[in-house]
Amino acid sequence: MNDLGLCFAAPGRPETQLIGKLKGVVDSYGDDFVILDVQGVGYVVHCSSRTLQNLPQTGEAAVLSIETHVREDMIRLFGFRSDAEREWFRLLQSVQGVGAKVALGILSVLDPGALATAIATGDKASVARGPGVGPKLAQRIVSELKDKAPAFSSVDPALIRLSGSIEDRSAPVPVSDAISALVNLGYPQIQASAAVAAALKQAGEEAEAKTLIRLGLRELAR
Repeated sequence: MNDLGLCFAAPGRPETQLIGKLKGVVDSYGDDFVILDVQGVGYVVHCSSRTLQNLPQTGEAAVLSIETHVREDMIRLFGFRSDAEREWFRLLQSVQGVGAKVALGILSVLDPGALATAIATGDKASVARGPGVGPKLAQRIVSELKDKAPAFSSVDPALIRLSGSIEDRSAPVPVSDAISALVNLGYPQIQASAAVAAALKQAGEEAEAKTLIRLGLRELAR
């Protein structure tokens, strides 16, 4: 890190990654950016709405992991509260049709853990909540990144298996009935599946639907 508080990427990183981290004071906010004052130099850093909402107030200190995009006509900085969020930003853009704006939109509605779980379990509906993400693009994101998601989060393998069996309609009837019941009560599919996966661990594979529903509700109430 140099005198301005800039951490430059190590040799071997892509050419676009000139700055790895910024540490300074929040000067002001825009619709999709924050101006971070680093010893008198104001850096315009574009962020997801989730990141902006979690940054401190004007005049307070902040640290952001940075992704730098260099083009012929501009240099743009993207900021993240964690390295994990930055890695997801990069990974999302490896999918055709996902640029920086769409990647930030997805990260605005899903934090890194939720995004990893949604992709690992094939929850296309959650991914499609991102601005500019239609059903086809959500499907492509899930399909192309599914094998990579667990590496970015401690996704429960039991939940991944359960979601897979639901998708290919091989889940036992009590399991499907329990998840359907929880969804009908207003819980999102991914939360209902996670609760039933936890219930299965506790009650065993032969548990009846009513048992899974009861234990699933207990999990959801925590």
